[in-house]
Parts: sequence; structure tokens; C-alpha cells
Amino acid sequence: MKADVIKLDGGSAGSIDLNEALFGLEPRADILHRVVRWQRAKAQAGTHSTLGRSDVSYSTKKIYRQKGTGGARHGDKGAPIFRHGGIYKGPVPRSHAHDLPKKFRALGLRHALSAKAKAGELIILDAATMADSKTSSLAKMAKELGWKRVLIIDGAEIDGNFALAARNIDSIDVLPSMGANVYDILKRDQLVITKAGIEALEARLK
Repeated sequence: MKADVIKLDGGSAGSIDLNEALFGLEPRADILHRVVRWQRAKAQAGTHSTLGRSDVSYSTKKIYRQKGTGGARHGDKGAPIFRHGGIYKGPVPRSHAHDLPKKFRALGLRHALSAKAKAGELIILDAATMADSKTSSLAKMAKELGWKRVLIIDGAEIDGNFALAARNIDSIDVLPSMGANVYDILKRDQLVITKAGIEALEARLK
């Protein structure tokens, strides 16, 4: 499939043939959902914790005699039924990550790229390079190009000046091709990929 290529100044830079296997699929929400869920679960901290019965700071002395009180039989005050007692089966620090086959993750990335292409939210950029690292210059270019919430995917390395200029712009995210992922692609309104990024993604997902 053909796509127009633009420059940062808004000028035309010809066209490019996009791989149908990457940008021409019919997007499937179930595949995208599974990959995003895997990503978010892997990123979850899992540091939640509570004190169990053996962790609370209480004496283990029997609180009153076994018989003759007219009340229930109890041991120490650390039992879960008492205020400030240990929590029964409470959360403990753990990893929320689960396995997802590598081929399925690659398939999810293909569907995310195809979803942006089908929605008309894919922009091909000639090169993401700048002569200086001024944020104001890049912000002006982005405004003229109509970029609002964009993810820019470059090749193996990102131009230093471009990375510095984009760093302070909240509406622009920049990633190298190896950092391209389903969640970040779907999170932004527009996806901008450089020609070097296209080549790198084709090599990664071949």
C-alpha cells in the first residue's frame, strides 16, 4: 500500500510502499486487548502488603480464661476478628506478570500499526532530525502539522537534538523502533513513523 511521506516543515518527500503484513491487516480488538493487558500487568508494581496474624505487634498471651466468662473462646488479640488484628489472606508483594507468546506479541504490534493506518492516523515522516534542540521550534512545527497527541517512532537511534526538543513537549512521545509497543501506539491520537523506523520495524517483524 502507498503512503505519502512528509518533511518536518510540512513539505512533500514523495511516497513509500508500506508492507501489507504490517499495515494492511484487519485490526482485531481481542488481540490488541490481550497484548495491552499483558503489558499493563507486567508494569504493575505489586507492592501492596498487609500484616498477617504473625506480623502484628501484640502479645500472644491468652486474653481471658477459656471457660466461665459467658463469651466466646479466644486466644491472643492478634486474631483477624479483633480490631488491629492480623489480616486474613491479605495481599502480599508479588509480580502480576503473566506469559504471552513472543509471536502473539509481534502479531499484536502488527495489528496496532494496521489499526492506526486504517483509522487514517498514520503519518510517515522523512526524518526526525533538527539543526538545533529548541523546544519552541519543534512545538511550532508540530502545531503547523496539526499534531496534538502523537507518538513518533524513529529508527535504531533517535537524533539527539530532536530528542532534547521533544522532551519538554507533553503531547509528543519519541521512541526508537525497538521500543515500539502496542499500548503506547494505541494511547496516542496519531502515530508518526520515520522512513528509518519503517525499515527497522519491517526487519523486526519480518
